[in-house]
Amino acid sequence: MSIWESVIASWQSLYSNKMRSGLTILGIVIGISAVVFLVSFGRGHMANMRRIFEGMGANAIYIMNATRLSSEITGGINNLTMEDAEAIAGSHLATAVEIVSPICETRGRVSYGNKDTVTAIRGAIPNIDRIISYPVASGRFLSEEDLKRTADVVLLGYRTAKDIFGDSDPLDNYIRVAGRKLRVIGVMEEKGGMIGTADDFVLIPLSTYQARITGTTTVKGRPVQTIAVKAFDPDSVDEAKEQVTSILRQRHRIREGDDDDFNVIDMREIINRMLQVIGIFQVFLGSVGAISLLVGGIGIMNIMLVSVTERTREIGIRKAVGAKRRDILSQFLVESAMLSATGGVIGLMLAFLGTRLVTGAKVGTMTVSAPMSVDIVIIALSVAVFVGLASGFYPAFRAARLDPIESLRHE
Repeated sequence: MSIWESVIASWQSLYSNKMRSGLTILGIVIGISAVVFLVSFGRGHMANMRRIFEGMGANAIYIMNATRLSSEITGGINNLTMEDAEAIAGSHLATAVEIVSPICETRGRVSYGNKDTVTAIRGAIPNIDRIISYPVASGRFLSEEDLKRTADVVLLGYRTAKDIFGDSDPLDNYIRVAGRKLRVIGVMEEKGGMIGTADDFVLIPLSTYQARITGTTTVKGRPVQTIAVKAFDPDSVDEAKEQVTSILRQRHRIREGDDDDFNVIDMREIINRMLQVIGIFQVFLGSVGAISLLVGGIGIMNIMLVSVTERTREIGIRKAVGAKRRDILSQFLVESAMLSATGGVIGLMLAFLGTRLVTGAKVGTMTVSAPMSVDIVIIALSVAVFVGLASGFYPAFRAARLDPIESLRHE
């Protein structure tokens, strides 16, 4: 018997028991649809997160206080200062460093008329947009003149602008930032983000932040929370990290063997850590679908064993008229593979509908993306066929070994 004849015979057998066949493949349908949907969703989310973090600078290095969290909570003294940033920018030792940009940040109330919100208030200098992507949707970005004049101007993140202005144009309106009256000169494009922080902020000149918002100076100098540094290229990131670490250890008089009072983190580390977390979560969710596939495989094996018992006399007749063991084996293997493959196709259809439904939906301010690529489809169908063949092998082997005389006697 040819493979084509086995396929036809298997299809006729499955079609004659539509209800049983449908219930048998239910586990495969659930398993394939769950795995494909979760993998597609995970890939889309990983691509979104990578895009967001790469927008923060592929060559970027961030120097932060080692006790930043406790400083923000308790109001303690920061270890990093404007003078540290100026020292890095002006040092002949920082040969791998292209740009240095100090950043201050706190949370405070931003209001316009009777609308207000609590958001991140960020102070920076104009070159920050050469390290971190700050695309301006309307208006303009910070200028050197704003910094020199300690100008009372502010740019709004997309979400913050929506919260206090709705659909109105914010440009040239005056808002209050931590009680200070500032003029809106620009609104950022929407970046997106799972928890919305990428669009929930206001940006003002660093000189204005230090003069109007904090007004604090310590014995170490003018405190900042973060110093953003850009290396000349991705290959120079490690060298730049070593150079800024050496400069700051000397400035902070840290003795050899003592721990740094600052942390130096590059975007590669942040991206890799985030992708690892997402990958682990994706594997965990995918295992749920794998369990469904296992249950579906057991169901196929069970129903195929029942089918062998029900068709024992048929097997005996076929052997009596010349069918060989391999013919019986191939028919039952093809039948189980078709069962599983049919479940795989239905599962793919459900997964495709699921990805279409969620793509474009908003989670916080992030737009969900769940691309269903060709490789996922091929792998899913291959797994479905493999599960069918593996589950059907023992029933097929058992059917092929039946004695034709004993089979004919079976009632």
